[in-house]
Amino acid sequence: MTTAYYFISDLHIGGDEQLQDVEFEDELLGFLRELETSDEDAELIVNGDAFGLWEFTELDGMEKFDALLERYPELFEQLRATGERIPITFIPGNHDYELACYPEYVERLAEYNVGLEQNVAITRDVGDHVVWIEHGQQRDPNNRSPDFGNPYANPPGYFVNRHVTSKAGKLSGRGRFNWLKDIQSLTPMEEIPDWMVSKYFYREMSPFLRYAVLPFLLLFNLSLLYAALVFLDGAGLWSAPLDVVTTLLRQFGVVGELLDVVLVVNLVVIAILALVSVPLFFLVRDVRKTLDRFGLIRLDEPRTAGDSYMEDAREVFETHPEVAVFVYGHTHRASVTEVDDRAVVNTGTWLKRLHRQSVVLGVLPWVFYPSFRLNYVRISEEDGAVVVEYRVIEKEDPEDLTTLETLLTHDPRPDESIPERTVVDPT
Repeated sequence: MTTAYYFISDLHIGGDEQLQDVEFEDELLGFLRELETSDEDAELIVNGDAFGLWEFTELDGMEKFDALLERYPELFEQLRATGERIPITFIPGNHDYELACYPEYVERLAEYNVGLEQNVAITRDVGDHVVWIEHGQQRDPNNRSPDFGNPYANPPGYFVNRHVTSKAGKLSGRGRFNWLKDIQSLTPMEEIPDWMVSKYFYREMSPFLRYAVLPFLLLFNLSLLYAALVFLDGAGLWSAPLDVVTTLLRQFGVVGELLDVVLVVNLVVIAILALVSVPLFFLVRDVRKTLDRFGLIRLDEPRTAGDSYMEDAREVFETHPEVAVFVYGHTHRASVTEVDDRAVVNTGTWLKRLHRQSVVLGVLPWVFYPSFRLNYVRISEEDGAVVVEYRVIEKEDPEDLTTLETLLTHDPRPDESIPERTVVDPT
């Protein structure tokens, strides 16, 4: 009888050109070797998106699997070795949805001691309880296949990845820095425009142009205050504050004169923006209504992915009272949450993660801090209860930021405290 189950997901291995790079391959191989040398009776379950098959645009069918074998021979040999010691099970995600569509994948993966279950969800017994396991894409309208198992029943997310993510992998090497490929690490997708603007400004923009506009952008907030002082003085309401600022700038000589020029230029920009803001407001509002009518954006406040999956987990618990733990991935946001006397587990991702951070001064673009959180979840039985253990494999965060980005922001380090051990007993 299996005594422990190990879960990982969202590796996204493979893709066109720059997407071939697997930044965590050494850590993944080390994790598989640990399982190979372990003496416990365990099973490794990769609950979706082991591969990035959607991101192959120049190969079809089993040619994609042949490309994976060619590019990652050490990984597949390690899967074979680990699979000789413990069972390894894959289930399809959305990025490797083709695993659900072709029986050939079952046969080919079996050659490397990997069992493929072509189902939306599977279960495993842990003592007297059950663990419900899925990837989660079927609960996401943008990535839900309307006919699971049909290779032609692709959701909207398929076309986004085929035409955006894959194209980014092909073009990433042409930039000043190889950053465009990181689009696959960006969630939610609504942040893509901010991220593109950020990377253009801090990475691709001509350095001369960037540092020419930098003083104006840095002092834009201060210019708003300056504009208010000019208005008070011009209206004859209060002249003293503007006199103080003018006197202070004169004391700094040439530097003060330059600051005065920057403030005046920004003042003109603010005046122009004020003039066009009223008609622009009505135009933007009408465009947003039109996009909402076509279903391209939502004007109401959408539910967060976490809230949605919590509701789905409660439905599973209600209809299947024997289920003690609901395991899913897909959203790339690792978590372990107790729901009544049960647990909901998100297995996160091994991809680089990007955290949006605002600048401390001015109106400069957002900065996206990169980090890694390589994690796995171990679920076992103990004294009749189900024990969920969350573990992290240490990996240094990438040094992808420019000096300017680090100077203008502070490392966000979001609070993502996840309990290392959670015990649930629905009985």
